[in-house]
Amino acid sequence: MNGDLRDTTTGSMWEQISRMREALDEKIGDLTERERILFCVLKIGEEFGEVAEALHGVNGTNPRKGKSHTMEDVVKELVDVAVTTLIALETITPDARRVFETRLQFLMDRPLRPSGETAA
Repeated sequence: MNGDLRDTTTGSMWEQISRMREALDEKIGDLTERERILFCVLKIGEEFGEVAEALHGVNGTNPRKGKSHTMEDVVKELVDVAVTTLIALETITPDARRVFETRLQFLMDRPLRPSGETAA
C-alpha cells in the first residue's frame, strides 16, 4: 500500500474501506484485537456527535455558537459516520461485505408494518 488514500477513483467502495482500515491499523500501534474493535465502535459515537453538533449549528440551537453549520456540513458528517461504521464492521469481521449485503437484503425484504402491528 502506498499510503495515499486520496485517490477514490480506483477500486470499489469496499476496497477503499479496506485501504482506509489498513492505513488506520498501521497508525493505531500496539492494540489487542479487542481494543481495536472497542475503539472502532466508539469512534462511531464520536462521529455521530459531530453530526449532532452540525445539526445544532444548522438550526442555531446552541446559544453559544448560533448558526454555525450548513446542511452540507451535516451531509459530510453523515458520510463520516457511514464510513466509520463500515471500517468498524470490517475490523470485526473479515467478511464485512457479505455480512452487510446479507443484512441489507434482510432489511429490504422485511415488510413495513404500521406502528404496533405485529407479524402474522
